[in-house]
Order: sequence, then structure tokens, then C-alpha cells
Amino acid sequence: MKRLYHLLKAYGVWRIPAIIIVGAMIGMGAYLMKISNVTSYLGDDPKTCVNCHVMTPEYNTWERSSHKNVATCNDCHVPHDNIARKYYFKAMDGLRHATMFTLRMEPQSIKMHEAGQVVVQENCVRCHSNQVRDKKLELNVANLEVHRTDRQCWECHREVPHGRVKSLSSVPYGKITGEDAKNVPDWIKEKINSEYSDKK
Repeated sequence: MKRLYHLLKAYGVWRIPAIIIVGAMIGMGAYLMKISNVTSYLGDDPKTCVNCHVMTPEYNTWERSSHKNVATCNDCHVPHDNIARKYYFKAMDGLRHATMFTLRMEPQSIKMHEAGQVVVQENCVRCHSNQVRDKKLELNVANLEVHRTDRQCWECHREVPHGRVKSLSSVPYGKITGEDAKNVPDWIKEKINSEYSDKK
């Protein structure tokens, strides 16, 4: 009985610090979810891509492309064969992007990783199946079957939909104005504009 009394007394000593630590962790988690706008990643709005990482060149080139009227970022960059794979891929890819951005590891020229390339290829074929399996093309293009299956679509269609320039430096390091300014998150605009004014 004495042992149980001492155990309960010891538990009482740690109760308040444990509640404070758990409360702080929950509060920080909720705050991080709020500032990173987590719920926006559940949808298909292309503006989500410029929430926190510097995807402005990709967004701006897509916005001026022929794909803007027919495909969002998720139409090309996440799987569509089942909902579980779609959200698993979005979660893993988002975690990768968030980690790279938080640790300042984003490359100067953004390139798809291997899993992303597989998904984009699947989606190119899914949306353009009529062109990929066109009987008229088979008659007119030599080795169409081979060319249809032995390479990625963007080996020939390199500038679709993001154009030629895909780099963080394609957005000038200076005052962001005009049409491009509407696609840049406010905190990035403020940072760049303050650094630009400091250099003057």
C-alpha cells in the first residue's frame, strides 16, 4: 500500500509538466497546420502550388499554356487510378516539398523525381489516349508503336505546358509587379520587396 501511495505521489508530480508539454505540442501542430494552409492541399486548386514553396515560374507558365483550360496541376501530377493512391501520393510529395522548402534545399531548376515522372506519363497517356492510339497516325508515322512506348511524352513535347524556362531565377530577383505578382504569396512579395528596397 505504501508503494502504491509513493507511485501515485510521483505520478502527480509529473502530471502538470506532461499536460503542458502535450498542450504545447498540440498547439504548435495546430498553428503549423493553420499557417501552412493544410486544408487547401486536399483540393485541386492550382493556386495551392504557390502557397509556401516557390513554384511561381511553373504556375505562371501553366497559366499561360493551352493546358490551363483543360487541366489543373493535380490532373497531371497526381495519380488518378484510385483515391487512396492519389491522396497517399499527394501526402508523400507534399511532405517532400515541405521538407525541401523548410530546409532550404529547393533546387535552382525544379525537376520531377522518378515517382512524379511515372505519374505524369500515366496522365499524359490517360488524357491523350485518342492521339496515342490513333489509327491514322499508325499508318503515317514509322515505328509509332515503338515511339509511343519507349520514351516519355515530354521528350518530344518538352515545352508543354511549362514552357522553356523552369527555374527560380526566371522570376527576376527584384520588385515583383504586374501580372506575375498576383501568383506570389504575400510573405514572399514582402520579403523580396524589402530586400529590393534595401539594395537601393
